[in-house]
Amino acid sequence: MPGTGITVTRHLASAERHASLAADVRTGLTANPRELPPKWFYDATGSLLFDRITRLPEYYPTRREHAVLAANAARIAAACPATTLIELGSGTSEKTRLLLDALRNAGVLRRFVPFDVDEETLLRAGQDILRSYPGTSVHAVVGDFERHLAFLPGSAGGDSGSAGGMAGDRRLVAFLGGTIGNLRPETRGTFLRALRDQFHDGDALLLGTDLVKDPARLVAAYDDSAGVTAAFNRNVLSVINRELDADFDLRGFAHVATWDPENSWIEMRLRSVREQEVSVRALGLVTRFGADEQMRTEISAKFTLEGIRAELAAAGLGTSAQWTDPDGDFALTLAVPA
Repeated sequence: MPGTGITVTRHLASAERHASLAADVRTGLTANPRELPPKWFYDATGSLLFDRITRLPEYYPTRREHAVLAANAARIAAACPATTLIELGSGTSEKTRLLLDALRNAGVLRRFVPFDVDEETLLRAGQDILRSYPGTSVHAVVGDFERHLAFLPGSAGGDSGSAGGMAGDRRLVAFLGGTIGNLRPETRGTFLRALRDQFHDGDALLLGTDLVKDPARLVAAYDDSAGVTAAFNRNVLSVINRELDADFDLRGFAHVATWDPENSWIEMRLRSVREQEVSVRALGLVTRFGADEQMRTEISAKFTLEGIRAELAAAGLGTSAQWTDPDGDFALTLAVPA
């Protein structure tokens, strides 16, 4: 990309992104119960709000994952001396620096590939990495990891040439932050199998997962006292207002976080505080919300170590190592093709 020093591949062009958002919103608002995919939280504002969430006292996952990475990054680099680090759902890429440092210290790092739906966030993070890691190339991929895994640089179906595969390339794919918990079990299986299909010998997956714990502590992590998570939750309505010419009243929806013990996940919802009508003019859609009607915006599944290994094995990935923080709050799992 001229002027940035970053190679950018777009599998989710502006028009396609708009069409995907429109389809998700039409499906979600006409469903019963209503539901919106969490990926639409993350425009530039949403990414900044989430960065604030990670610094809140109630939100332990980021601190715990950071601690596990700090303690084990050198071991991870030794187990998978990757020349290319790919981060799915990279956001601001802050925690990734621990892995980049470890791979650079091991003398193997050549390229960083942040992969996310929001190009602005990718470019900002990529420029920071270029400044901090001279000699390391940055190849940003704008895409949806549920749809575009086949196009990871270096994959069988990925890009070729200077922006794609490199001679002697070995890849570590990092999927951190517990983001895999946003996927339903059947979707997780499809995702992991698709990722396994792109792996060559020597490639590895580093998976971050939040572990099951006291439900009160879990709920507090998604319903902070400062209201930052509430603003993050409502940001999906701002995205729809801006991009689909809708008229959601953000003050008309309250943030809800609840624990579902049957499915072992947190649900975030938006509750309509009154009867109201919403127009999404770009879709020619008018929808009515009843007072106290709830719309789900995110699930965040919590795992056990045994459950993680079983899901990976079902997708053809063998667990080579697992690490947790001393309190057993959060896990990192290194998996390789079985």
